[in-house]
Amino acid sequence: MKPNESERKKVTFTESTPQEAEKEKRIADLIDNANSLCEEDIDKMIAKVEAESQFRESKGTLAIIIAVLSVAMSVFHFWLAGFSPVTGSKARILHLAFALCLTFLVYPLSKKRDRFTLYDALLAVMGAVVNLYLFFNIDRIAINAGTLVTLDLVMGGLTIVLVVLGARRAIGPALSVIAVLALLYAYLGPWLPSFMMHRGYSVSRLINHLYISLEGIFGTPLGTTSSYVFLFVMFGVFLSETGLSEFLTKAALCLAGTKPGGPAKMAILSSGFFGMISGSAPANVVTTGAFTIPLMKEMGYKSHFAGAVEAVASTGGQIMPPVMGTAAFIMAEILGISYRTIIFMAVIPAVLYYVALWFFVDLEARKCGLNGLQKEQLPELKESFKTNAIMLLPVILMLVLILSNYTAYFAAFWSTVLLVALSMFNKKTRLNPQKLLKAIIKGVKQTISVSMATAVVGIIIGIVNLTGLGLQLANLIITLSHGHLLATMVLTMLACFVLGMGLPTSAAYIVAAAVAPVAMVKLGVPAASAHMFIFYYACLSSITPPVALASFAAAGLCGAPMRKVGWTAVRLGIIGFVVPYMFVYSPELLMQGEVIRIVIAFITACIGSFCTASALQGYFRTHAKWYVRLMMGAAALLMIDSNWMSDMIGIALIVVSYILQTMRLKREKALSIA
Repeated sequence: MKPNESERKKVTFTESTPQEAEKEKRIADLIDNANSLCEEDIDKMIAKVEAESQFRESKGTLAIIIAVLSVAMSVFHFWLAGFSPVTGSKARILHLAFALCLTFLVYPLSKKRDRFTLYDALLAVMGAVVNLYLFFNIDRIAINAGTLVTLDLVMGGLTIVLVVLGARRAIGPALSVIAVLALLYAYLGPWLPSFMMHRGYSVSRLINHLYISLEGIFGTPLGTTSSYVFLFVMFGVFLSETGLSEFLTKAALCLAGTKPGGPAKMAILSSGFFGMISGSAPANVVTTGAFTIPLMKEMGYKSHFAGAVEAVASTGGQIMPPVMGTAAFIMAEILGISYRTIIFMAVIPAVLYYVALWFFVDLEARKCGLNGLQKEQLPELKESFKTNAIMLLPVILMLVLILSNYTAYFAAFWSTVLLVALSMFNKKTRLNPQKLLKAIIKGVKQTISVSMATAVVGIIIGIVNLTGLGLQLANLIITLSHGHLLATMVLTMLACFVLGMGLPTSAAYIVAAAVAPVAMVKLGVPAASAHMFIFYYACLSSITPPVALASFAAAGLCGAPMRKVGWTAVRLGIIGFVVPYMFVYSPELLMQGEVIRIVIAFITACIGSFCTASALQGYFRTHAKWYVRLMMGAAALLMIDSNWMSDMIGIALIVVSYILQTMRLKREKALSIA
């Protein structure tokens, strides 16, 4: 939506040169047209990099069926949240019934076969039928102690097949292939090589474990999706439909626009804000990057650097409280702790991530002599504030309820109710029936991919637990690392990157969490710290080559080679790769321990972040020689462990570097005067 004329400020262009005037006009046009990109264009760009966003073009009867099922699914989940009429296992079954049915309706068989066919209709009906069968027979199966009759086994086998097929459509082939390999591993155990051999399990035993038990398809991951995730996704979509994302973009531009390299800093703030209500790094890149990347390029940033800044900033939205990525809710359920505890643990690492990125872009701006925008070029925020600021109240309510120890489920429900009610007070924010239906369909489509990811991951986790594969892999990691914690963490990090290539963050975390944290826990790392370690690297897989979805999306917007954008993003997001090691060695960064030690650990970590940025950017007050960069890099490493001795040595190195750089700066000024 284009801003109203009353929201614009008149910009007076300097007339020093025609080139400068033209540049200022282009910048003004970009600012005026912020968030004006057609939503259909944004959806098409997201679909290029996200398999889960490659929806079938639906019209006529098919569109009506999808709309009816989406509304029914939403009503069911909000009814469930408000009145709890269905037990946990039955709620998961009905959730999967909706998700499987809709998967075959909204996702085509392939890009080349987009047309809806009788085959798709048959799969959609079967997806609903197999789950409704279980819904009406689960009590009888429970009374019979899980003993399955022939029809139960047939329905269970069909459910497994449909989940694998649905996941292939919704999130790409990677997880489905892993699930099939896991099934083969479980069945062919006695015939495998000695180091992989196990007793093996019959088809009926596998169906029983994956279909009936809560360690298979209907396990914790799907349970989390059917409760917390669905409500939080809908909350985020409703917020976007009220125009809050446009307001946050303008607010970020006003806060950071005039500072050195302002557009890049604005990208950090806006992507962080939007990421809290998005949960998808590639979607965040496209939505905010369509405005921020061209603006950064106009201000003088190199194309690949502008794309990398947006990719890193957008990825960080998944680790930024209070509304983190889907995997955070799943982690809370796996650990059996409240989401409130997850928020407290995530605050400092998330702040460090963005502080370090801010240092990187600030040093790049100073190094290249990039100025910020003029005050006259900034958008007028007053009118937008009057319209949209009230829509921040639901976010505040959610945070207050969670911090007051209410469940995230309860907080999401009542925050959404307040959001819809407040939207009615202004014509621009009002969720009228048309906008509400559009938001519901969009939110349900976003949830389907998560549902299919968690369902198919349930197959993988079920087989890992059934065969003991998780313990075997944990022992292998410990053997390869010779029992050293640092080496174990490095191997675990690499495993997370491999398992997370091309997968949504939630799926990457769940797969890694099934095997990777066990080795760290065996070496004395608390389970919460180990899982947070896994969670961060699952998120960072979005910017880690060779398959870096966020970097790929940014490369398409900035026009630079994907590989160059990807490796630049790794350099800018380097502190994100270091922070997990920091909080394992310094639990204070996870808000654990005495307050004074937490404060000291945070301050030293911020200093270490600056040292890291300075060393990699080669700038500290002025251009830095290799030996200064080496000292700043050493200082950063010494700040990882919250030990007073290492901290003091690190500070001493910083002081020496500061003195050397001050002397160098004075010489440069003297030479320039001469």
